[in-house]
Amino acid sequence: MATSGNLIQVKDLVKTFDSRIHALDHVSLTINQGDVVVIVGPSGSGKSTFLRSLNLLEEPTSGEVIFEGVNIAGKGVNIDAHRQKMGMVFQHFNLFPHLTILQNMTLAPMKVKKMPQKEAEEKALALLERVGLRDRAGAYPIQLSGGQKQRVAIVRALCMEPEVMLFDEPTSALDPEMVGEVLEVMRSLAREGMTMVVVTHEMGFAREVATRVIFMDTGKVVEEAPPEEFFQNPKSDRLKDFLAKVL
Repeated sequence: MATSGNLIQVKDLVKTFDSRIHALDHVSLTINQGDVVVIVGPSGSGKSTFLRSLNLLEEPTSGEVIFEGVNIAGKGVNIDAHRQKMGMVFQHFNLFPHLTILQNMTLAPMKVKKMPQKEAEEKALALLERVGLRDRAGAYPIQLSGGQKQRVAIVRALCMEPEVMLFDEPTSALDPEMVGEVLEVMRSLAREGMTMVVVTHEMGFAREVATRVIFMDTGKVVEEAPPEEFFQNPKSDRLKDFLAKVL
């Protein structure tokens, strides 16, 4: 297990494409239990590559990702066992179109965790209740709005009882009026102490919910601070320029 509250330690992470393009350029970061780390920055700055490297959906070129005391980027590690503890929510919902919402939610707990069907369904229905969608358990993804699909994607990840939730621009594919309902689910998770790493363009969410905000540019962490300091007293010219454009 991790010590002193450290859940994830990223050390000197590098990701290169075609041996020239540095998507990640020696990134180091510590994520503690209960942290809500929000990562912002311009397109192409390495935010999503960094997030996907945390559970090795993107394989680092070099560096370490130490999760609960184990370098999961090392050789011979059962990455699937660690991924079970990391919930991931993508920009696009990745729901199986041929399965009902309830089936989408119970598939992984039953197959991966060998949870009995009745227990998996009870847990899934309780989570759907929490996000106001219990009455949609028998529906298919095509019958849901974008905001409803994303809420389902979040609680589907929670069905696996993860230690940390990773969000890769979870609202960027949504119509503006649906963004709020998804952010509210994320706010409630933060209030309950869920460790979260969120790549987003939603500056209001970052200001309100984050314990720390990270600004990335050209594959590097340029600045890192609590939200009040981050938004009111940016240190680097690059962050000042970025905030002037997005706020």
